[in-house]
This record gives sequence, structure tokens and C-alpha cells, in this order.
Amino acid sequence: MRIGLIGLGRIGSFHADTLAALPQVDDLLVTDPVAAAVSAVTGRIEKARAAASPDDLLAAELDGVVIAAATNAHADLLLAAVKAGIPVFCEKPVAGTADEAVLVRDRLTGSDVPVQIGYPRRFDPAFVAARAAVRDGSLGRVHTVRSTTLDPAPPPAAYLAVSGGIFRDCSVHDFDAVRWVTGREVVEVYAVGAVDPTAAAEMYADHGDWTTVSTLLTMDDGSIGVVSNTRANASGYDVRLEVHGTAAAVAAGLDEGLPLRATQPGISWPAGPAHIFFMDRLTEAFRTELATFCEVAAGRTPSPCTVEDAMGTAWTAEAATLSAREHRPVRIEEVAR
Repeated sequence: MRIGLIGLGRIGSFHADTLAALPQVDDLLVTDPVAAAVSAVTGRIEKARAAASPDDLLAAELDGVVIAAATNAHADLLLAAVKAGIPVFCEKPVAGTADEAVLVRDRLTGSDVPVQIGYPRRFDPAFVAARAAVRDGSLGRVHTVRSTTLDPAPPPAAYLAVSGGIFRDCSVHDFDAVRWVTGREVVEVYAVGAVDPTAAAEMYADHGDWTTVSTLLTMDDGSIGVVSNTRANASGYDVRLEVHGTAAAVAAGLDEGLPLRATQPGISWPAGPAHIFFMDRLTEAFRTELATFCEVAAGRTPSPCTVEDAMGTAWTAEAATLSAREHRPVRIEEVAR
């Protein structure tokens, strides 16, 4: 297969290596406005060749395209790729704003070009097993789900300026995981946020953002989701999910790389070393996710996360952002359309 890749920043460069390692991918066409980023990828990856621009890349003969550009470019690039008839993998979120996401959804209505939105936890073996436990009924009635994403350090200030805020760029992974694992939809959100007083204003306060947030989700069956996020977990990258039911409970993410220290005397678990970033914690998930996209692009499997599906996560993020700003519960119906 010949796959295009737009955007070679932190996640795009990582995707380039992942795609190049897939046996399905014979040729990788890449582009980025930063020439040094393109040179770095084409210099180390034999399969990679450069395109001068996204337009040039989309004009090439491609089996699929991966969009890993800045969030505020997602909508235009996704629509352009679909217009060109090219199957699309687009990193979350669908678009930089809710209005743009609605525009994308509406314009894609009736389209037969496959689109897959990137939520890698749907491909993490532990999260997959947690979902299976919910589905097979072994947990009984699920009453509580706890999902955690604790980043060891914030992304660059330039990224935060266009990310849409912590709920839209970080918490969404947890919102999506809760929805996907339980098979339930969120109906109400209550969120709170705090800012580290030592953090630079241009990183958070100037964008109405927070360093640490917590969100309570009420699901459509009355179960409760508890989501915790921070950009300042110096001990490492912490991604976990717990599902508690009336018969049993399971947890994903309790491996030896968990960046958490036990305080009980004589307990040495986890042995470490701690996960330091999403690249090492979710390597297998990203590989499976992009391998699945190749199957989607080839027409052998349906998209595991369509734009319509991803909108449920997007509305949860919108509700959480509004809730934290206005200090009140927000019903999903207030923001969804």
C-alpha cells in the first residue's frame, strides 16, 4: 500500500516509524511545513519520500492518508482527503472547534469514503480485555468506571495554543475509553480545573486552560465515570482504567511500568522503569490502530471509530469545558447538535 502522512510533529514522526514498520505499507509519502521535520523522516526511513505540500500529497495516487497535523488543520485536511476519494485516518479530535466538527460530520453524510478517528486506547490489549469483561457480563451491572491520563509534562506552548484545552486534547482519551469500554453514552458532566500557580501564563491562563482537571460523568444507564487528568505528573506517564461492577472489577494499565509508588512496607510492585510517555505505554496500541486503518483503507473492515462515533466524545469534552468554566453540571443536550 502507498500511504500519505500529513504532519511530522511529535505524533506524526512517531506514526511515520510505525507505518514504515507495517508489512502492508510499501511506500510512505510525507509532508510538513517544517522542512527539517521532513528531512529527518525521509533521512531515517527508506520507504519515506517527501511531498511539497498537503495538496501535492493528496493529488498523488494513495491508498490512504494519515492526518497528524495541528488540531486546527484537521477539518480542512479531512474534508480535502475525502473529496479526493482517499480513505482517511485522522488523529483526534475531528476538528479544532465544535462548529467545525459538526461541519465535517454533516458534509460527510452519505459519503462512502472510509474515515477513522484516532483513539488508540480502543486498541490497547488491556482496554480491549476490559471491554470484553463488560460485554460478557462477568462484572455484573457496571456502576463505576475510573479513567486516568496523567502526563509527565505539558506539550509545547505552541501546541497548547491551538489544542482547544485539556478537556479537548487530553481528557478526550478518557471520555472515549469510558464510552467505548462500557458501551454507554454520557448524559451529564460536572468538571473542575486547577492551574499550577508556578505555570507560565502563556501555557494555560492565557488560553483559559488548566493544568489539572477532574470530571464526573453520568452515563445513560445511571452508572458513573470518574476521569482524572494532569499535565504535571513528574513520576511518569500514567494511563489506567478501572471498571467496577456488582459481581467483579477489572483494571487496565496495572503493569510494571506504572509510575506509582506503593507505600506498604515490603511491597516492591511496580518494579519499573516507569512509562515516560505515550509512545512507550501505547506502542502496541498505535501499531494495531494503524494496521487496522490499512484494513479499513483496503475495504476489508469497517472503521472502528467513525466521525459520528467520535462526536459523542467531542460533546463530552465540550460539556466538560463549559462545566469547568461555569462551575455547574452540564447536560450533553446543552452542547450537542
